[in-house]
Amino acid sequence: MTTRFDAIVIGTGQAGPSLARRLAQSGMKVAVIERAKFGGTCVNTGCIPTKTMVASARAAHVARRAADFGVDVAGAVAVDMRRVKARKDAISGASSHGVESSLRGTANCTVYQEQARFESAHEISVGSERLAADRIFINVGGRAVIPDISGLQNVPYLTNSSMMDVDFLPRHLAILGGSYVGLEFGQMFRRFGSEVSIIEAGPRLMPREDEDIANGMKEIFEAEGIQIHLNTRCAAVLPSRDRGHTTSVASREGAVFQADALHLTLENLGATKELSASHLLLATGRRPNTDDLGLEAAGIVTDKRGYIVVDDQLRTSIPGVWALGDCNGKGAFTHTSYNDYEIVAANLLDNDPRRVTDRIEAYNVYTDPPLGRVGMTETQVRQTGRPALIATRPMTHVGRAVEKGETQGFMKILVDAESKAILGAAILGVEGDEAIHCILDVMYARKPYTTIQRAVHIHPTVSELIPTLLGDLKPLTGGTIPSHSTGS
Repeated sequence: MTTRFDAIVIGTGQAGPSLARRLAQSGMKVAVIERAKFGGTCVNTGCIPTKTMVASARAAHVARRAADFGVDVAGAVAVDMRRVKARKDAISGASSHGVESSLRGTANCTVYQEQARFESAHEISVGSERLAADRIFINVGGRAVIPDISGLQNVPYLTNSSMMDVDFLPRHLAILGGSYVGLEFGQMFRRFGSEVSIIEAGPRLMPREDEDIANGMKEIFEAEGIQIHLNTRCAAVLPSRDRGHTTSVASREGAVFQADALHLTLENLGATKELSASHLLLATGRRPNTDDLGLEAAGIVTDKRGYIVVDDQLRTSIPGVWALGDCNGKGAFTHTSYNDYEIVAANLLDNDPRRVTDRIEAYNVYTDPPLGRVGMTETQVRQTGRPALIATRPMTHVGRAVEKGETQGFMKILVDAESKAILGAAILGVEGDEAIHCILDVMYARKPYTTIQRAVHIHPTVSELIPTLLGDLKPLTGGTIPSHSTGS
């Protein structure tokens, strides 16, 4: 027997629950299917838990720097990882429970906690039941890529998901991947007290960013004692016992860990070197959770990486089926997933033809200091060949940063020389994750950069220096991106 609904939502990441509630409130009979934890990556293994842990790591870092501010802290600063995890679990768990209880309490909404699988274009099997609807919305998210490395299948390793279970202090955490996930966890655990090595196959960290941003981040990380290995790939990983080593158990600041349990063979520009570590974190990319949905039975087209192909309004190749969030390859962030919900709801319910191409790329990297990014990079602007202007300012020339004793990093902004439209900006520095929004809002308003110049910003803030930054615009010339000191 098949149970019919007006709409079926598969997955409860950032897009699914809001869309399900909106559809149910419009009078539709809605089914929501979630196979695991409610709230998706952001709530359970991404934004909320990791930023909670970042806050704990920052507290430890500031405590160690207390003397810089005239504050005496008696004794060494110790981190209790069990309490760090308990705090994280409480905050993340409350969010996940909130999503679940909200859906179960929504009128016209039926929740199924099972694996969903397409049986045809508009039929879904859920356990022993079969559901059907004219409208189906896929919001199944993604997971960590497991690279093909010799020996990896024979050793324990961590991903962003299993890191959420860590309630101990790794002696030496080796991280494969020098992009956003690897950087956030690397700095976090260094501040908790671990030795950290980041291994990046490319010539610099964060390959999507400009070279000056990557170099600035590297300088910040190395100043905290994090080992950075660039142009380096992991060719093999073995348990240390396979190389004649013994595995010991020790205690540090109340945490139990294994010492040098893994042995990594690294290749760097033709040379081989070896690295021993207690734990290994894989941060080499993400893949969509689309391989077990039976998409082929529905005729839903995916690309070669498994992302569901969608149009500018998130419609798949099958009429009446949409894909939202990380599984469509149009954005890998909580805010883009939520915007996917807004686009679909606007088109279906509000007669408002919103599109994916309406949004401006924007995101933060939650290192400390953070990186706030909007629009085009300097590299991308140069590739267009358009006449442009650029301005940079070190955070050492930002009063708020000096007052807080956090002068690492710099600001950078690019504008079109003819239209005066802002093309892109980056703030690698204290409060850059918040200050970047005043630039983003002007870009959405399609106003020239002079709009910000004429604004009177509040003193003392980081944002108040953005009008000053724009007063230093100069023609973008040459082909080399200059480096900028990150301060101290």
